[in-house]
Amino acid sequence: MDIRRLVKKEVASLRAYQAKEIPCRVKLDANESPYGFPSALTAVKKIQTNRYPDPEAKALKAVLAKDLGVKPQNLLQGNGSDELIYYLIATFGGPVLYPVPTFSMYGIISQALGEKKKEVPLDRDFDIDLDRMMTALRKEKPKLVFLSTPNNPTGNCFSSEKILKIIAESKGLVVVDEAYQPFSSDKGFVPLLHDYKNLVIMRTLSKIGLAALRFGFLIAGEEIIDEVNKVRLPFNVNALSQAVAIEALKKKKALQAAIREIAGERDKMLLAMERIKGVMPFPSEANFILFRVKDPHKVYGLLLEKGILVRNISDAVSGCLRVTIGTPRENVLFLRALEKIA
Repeated sequence: MDIRRLVKKEVASLRAYQAKEIPCRVKLDANESPYGFPSALTAVKKIQTNRYPDPEAKALKAVLAKDLGVKPQNLLQGNGSDELIYYLIATFGGPVLYPVPTFSMYGIISQALGEKKKEVPLDRDFDIDLDRMMTALRKEKPKLVFLSTPNNPTGNCFSSEKILKIIAESKGLVVVDEAYQPFSSDKGFVPLLHDYKNLVIMRTLSKIGLAALRFGFLIAGEEIIDEVNKVRLPFNVNALSQAVAIEALKKKKALQAAIREIAGERDKMLLAMERIKGVMPFPSEANFILFRVKDPHKVYGLLLEKGILVRNISDAVSGCLRVTIGTPRENVLFLRALEKIA
C-alpha cells in the first residue's frame, strides 16, 4: 500500500514544524525564559491522577480573568497557542491572512485544514505594509487575520494605528497574537476588547517561564468564545498544567522580576551586539534578538561548535539568526563567542 495516496494533498506537500533537540551547552534557540518556577510544582501533590482534569479550567481562568480585567467567559484555554490557532481556523475557516515573516503555524495549520492562506510581506522596517494588507482584505475577504505583535522572528511591535485600521476594515476576525507582550513597552490590546466585536487576543504562559505546561488562552467576546469552544477537544489542558499554572501565577512579584530581568538583559545585549563588527542586530520588544551576519550558516555552525545554540532563520529573513535572551552568564558566553566568530 502506498500510504501517501491516502494523505490529503494539502498535508502531503507540508513540511513538519522543526523543533529539534540539539545537544548544546547554552540553549538560546527557542524563545524560552531562562527562569523557571520549580516551587510551583508543589501543587502537583494534590492532583488525583485517576481523575480527568477540570474540562473548563475554571480555577485557572478565574485567576487570569482577574489579572486581565475581563470575565472568565471571555477566555478559552488551549494546549499552547498552536492548538488555539487550529481551533480558530477549524471554527471559522479561510481565507486566512497574515503578514510575513511571522509565526509559521498560521500557514501550516491553514494548509493542513485545507484553507486558503494569503501572505503579505512586511515593509522594510518589518512593520505592516498597510496598503498591501488593505488590498488583500478587500480582495481576499479573509475570515481570519493573524497579527503577531511583538512579531516572531523580527522582534518588533507592529504599529497600533495600522492594526486598528485593519480591525476596522476587516469583515472577519482579527487575531492579535500577544505571545511576547509581557516583554514589550506596548500595553497590548486587551483594554480595547469591548470596543471591537471582531477582535481576538491570544496569550501564552510559555515565554514567561512555564513553557513545559503548554498553556495558551484566547481573550474575546463571549459569542466568539462559545463558537470556538464547540471544536475544542474535551479535557484539552491537563490537571498538572492547570495546577502548576495557578500556583505560579500567585507569585506575581517573582514573575514580574524575571520579565524585567530578561527585558533589561535584552537591552544590554542589543547595545553589545551593535558594537560587534559584522553583526547587525534589530531592535526588539520580545525576549529575543534578530541579527544579520554575512554568512548565517557559518556563524550558526561555529557558535554550535562552541556549545551555543541559536536559531538559524535565514530561510525566513535573509542573512539572519535569532538569539533568545538567557541568563546574564549565558548572554556573556554568547557575546564573547559571537565577537570572536564575527
